[in-house]
Amino acid sequence: MSVVYLSGGVGGAKLALGLSQVLGPDELTIIANTGDDFEHLGFPVCPDIDTLVYTLSGLANREQGWGRQDESGHFMQTLKQLGGPDWFFLGDRDLAMHATRKALMDEGLTLTEITGRLARAVGVEHTILPMSDEEAPTTVETVEGLLSFQDYFVRRRAEPTVRRLHLLGGREVEATADVYGALATAELIVIGPSNPLISIDPILAVNGVREAMAESGAPVIAVSPIVGGKAIKGPTAKMMAELGQDVSVAGIASHYSDLATHLVIDETDAPLADAVRECSMAVSVAPTVMQSLEDRIALARHILSLSRA
Repeated sequence: MSVVYLSGGVGGAKLALGLSQVLGPDELTIIANTGDDFEHLGFPVCPDIDTLVYTLSGLANREQGWGRQDESGHFMQTLKQLGGPDWFFLGDRDLAMHATRKALMDEGLTLTEITGRLARAVGVEHTILPMSDEEAPTTVETVEGLLSFQDYFVRRRAEPTVRRLHLLGGREVEATADVYGALATAELIVIGPSNPLISIDPILAVNGVREAMAESGAPVIAVSPIVGGKAIKGPTAKMMAELGQDVSVAGIASHYSDLATHLVIDETDAPLADAVRECSMAVSVAPTVMQSLEDRIALARHILSLSRA
């Protein structure tokens, strides 16, 4: 089976790991959001790609879900001492990833080529594709003005009220041939339990993505990032509420109603199954709060079983 998985960072990476345990490298392709990417201290930083790479390689910090395990912060300590900007943490080990990416970019390699090279270097066998090789930054329009994504998300801790999101730098961005090809030939497309507004929508906004998904004719199974009216992690619920969306699995179903054929919801939200069906979407109930590797694998197997039913 050929499975394509759309993912953001921490939440999406959990299920990516589960899928990677039950699908071979020739069966699973992961498409990563790059709307969070930015340049910091002269280095190109790709948070969602790196979270996926670290998670699939077993190098991720298991306590926080992002960054590397056994990380140190001597660089940041010295940076702060020198009066530099220390609001975005770059660990000493993680810094090597960004420095290598910068060097490869300077050699003229694309982000797709670089991601493949870096992932393979740390033992990742499954393919991780950036949603595009072009810059595609997400910016956040708030009550305090327009903020770059990392300013909003990290520096301001997602505190300002959101009024609107601007995707892809406000311009048309093209999918790569690799992304288009993977989607067009997919037998199953899975949308991870990532923030639909800032992790999945940027992928879907890239030219060619929706068209390739439709061309494939594959079922599209989404996993709700909302459980019991709350986000498992991050500002998903806060942002949905500020943008006037229903903060529930019904709201997630409505968000994906023109695209997904099936929504997986947690057992907590089983009473709302009929509300999901009202969005002309099939619904399945399963444990979606992934605390352990076994949880991740179980959810992955559940999703695959739906596609075979």
